[in-house]
Amino acid sequence: MLQIDSWKRVLIWSTLVVGIAFAAPNLFYGRVEGHNDAVKAIEAGADTSENREAASAWPSWLPSGLVNLGLDLRGGAHLLAEVQVSDVYAARMESLWPEVRDVLRDERATVGTIRLQDGPPDELRVRISEPGGMERAIELVRGLSTPVVSLTGQGTRDIEVFGDGSDLVVTLSEAERQAIDERTLQQTLEIVRRRIDEVGTREPTIQRQGGDRVLIQVPGLGSAQELKDLIGTTAQLTFQPVISRTGSANDNPGVGNEVVPSLDEEGVFYILEQAPVVTGEELVDARPDFDQNGRPAVSFRFNPSGGRKFGDYTAANIGSPFAIVLDNEVISAPVIQSHISGGSGIITGNFTVEESTNLAVLLRAGALPAGLDFLEERTIGPELGQDSIDAGKIATMVAFAAVLVFMVLSYGLFGVFANIALILNIGLMFGFLSSFGATLTLPGIAGIVLTVGMAVDANVLVFERIREELKTARGPARAIELGYEKALSAIVDANITTFITAVILYVMGAGPVRGFAVTLGVGILTSVFTAIFVTRLLIVMWFERRRPKTIEV
Repeated sequence: MLQIDSWKRVLIWSTLVVGIAFAAPNLFYGRVEGHNDAVKAIEAGADTSENREAASAWPSWLPSGLVNLGLDLRGGAHLLAEVQVSDVYAARMESLWPEVRDVLRDERATVGTIRLQDGPPDELRVRISEPGGMERAIELVRGLSTPVVSLTGQGTRDIEVFGDGSDLVVTLSEAERQAIDERTLQQTLEIVRRRIDEVGTREPTIQRQGGDRVLIQVPGLGSAQELKDLIGTTAQLTFQPVISRTGSANDNPGVGNEVVPSLDEEGVFYILEQAPVVTGEELVDARPDFDQNGRPAVSFRFNPSGGRKFGDYTAANIGSPFAIVLDNEVISAPVIQSHISGGSGIITGNFTVEESTNLAVLLRAGALPAGLDFLEERTIGPELGQDSIDAGKIATMVAFAAVLVFMVLSYGLFGVFANIALILNIGLMFGFLSSFGATLTLPGIAGIVLTVGMAVDANVLVFERIREELKTARGPARAIELGYEKALSAIVDANITTFITAVILYVMGAGPVRGFAVTLGVGILTSVFTAIFVTRLLIVMWFERRRPKTIEV
């Protein structure tokens, strides 16, 4: 008999109701988006009357998930940046010099005096006065090496040491360079993501491209320059010993030192040791604050390792100045008055409240391990995005109308049932996409249009099979039942192969290709559900009420 158990009917209708409920917020996009933004602001501490009013514009007990609009629909900023990994090599060599200096000083009787020599940025060159002690010097410096931490570099060391005349040369091994490249790219991706998340943007796309490039797309941002200002600052904070203060940038600082300008005092420069005491990478927190005079400042706190180094340095250098350097500019150069324990302090300067807040955001998000060279930048205006949305709507409505008319003309009342299922299918698609905050792009709209055309394929297979079964004169109930049973294998086979294609597109593709794959894959799942279960339920309910002796498909 043609029947569906009661519990199955309840489950089918419940699935439809839940799906439509999750899709409904997209019909009131602006209102729900304002509600979500206001709720986030209130949770972050901005509990103002305007935010409370915006939050009350949508009932809190209703779903509030939305399908996020991608860059090509909302407008926004697009950047392609190249990570300067060579900067990391140079920084690594700079940080290695104090260790090399200390280990060679202990063997001065063998290697003689040591002097740091100029050389390539990714190479540390040290001249020793006793060439006969070169082998001992190489042995000592090799003792500073550590195993490479990577899957491909197991069993190798991180540095290579050799002699070049009277110079001892230290370079990074090839395995360590590869490991640094990988770590630098991963760290850059994470820090860029954290910085963008700090300003509350919606669904940014941050992806690695190739060996040393990063793709960044942020919908809703005003311009590419605004995005560059947000992520382009490396925010490299260091605390460095001060050797002297000068009024010229052309003074010779000496090997191992550098000349750095003052941020607040025009024409003032500081000669600093290149090797920092601590760096911003050891910061665990930074927040806007005020100094003892009520002026905007930034308070900070180090991790235990950084706090210990900071405390030891201040204890040993009371009365000496040290520089707080941000992005190669001296923010402040105070004199150490006492031992600073606890690993915390405060950065003062001629900040405004906005500047201190932005600096805290950059420091809290972490220092970029290397500079970014922007190779490509585009700003997509919201007008262009709206044009894309309008074009997508027209394409979807044309496809939708054509399919509806075709089904009614081809299958009559059964075509009407298929059309009802198709409408519910679109609702389920948007409910599914809204439930996990998927991003809809222009290729994604193409995936929806394709789904509309494909969604009736299963119904066509069933209806044609029912036509065949009606010719055997087994009666309409048996014909409908056999039609669904015998068409099921063809429906499953056709949709599984298409779903596998969507999965491959998602895994292998990027950006727009993934947007198309997501909507296509979700559309396949919802269309199979509506074709096999919803359309059949509608036909069964009609058949139970009318009990026709004959049917026409």
